[in-house]
Amino acid sequence: MIIFYEPADGIHERFEVGKGRLRASEIQIIERTADARWDDIKGQIREGDLGAMRVVVWALKKRSQPALRFAEFDPYEGELRSRFDEREVRGFAEAFVEKFSDDPDQLAEAFDELRESAADAEVADKVIAEVTAPKDPAPAPEPPGELAEMPSEASPTDG
Repeated sequence: MIIFYEPADGIHERFEVGKGRLRASEIQIIERTADARWDDIKGQIREGDLGAMRVVVWALKKRSQPALRFAEFDPYEGELRSRFDEREVRGFAEAFVEKFSDDPDQLAEAFDELRESAADAEVADKVIAEVTAPKDPAPAPEPPGELAEMPSEASPTDG
């Protein structure tokens, strides 16, 4: 998951909050501040919940601004938005192919929504192309090699 912070009068920032991006101590601070479990907070971020995004971005901004208090980080509505990273896009794309493989119109609609929810539309297009590409059949087994030993009398070194 990626959260974009785009204040009207400031520098735009991108915060990656997917797996392996936050330390346990940061997650604990987020959970205490939000009074919620991390799994619930991640779900709220996916849904675009302003409060969940605010507490996570605040915790990440504390890396460079350790004295930043939660009350001091008060973005306006619309300045925070969440989008899917490549790993999430791939997971959803694969699930959509499996779920909607018999309904091309519904699959196309799901992919359109996925592109809109992705942090990078080009990455989403690449992933969608990969998951919808025809699968190569398993390679045919190679015929057994003809590496039978030659009789010693046929050896070119014999003289």
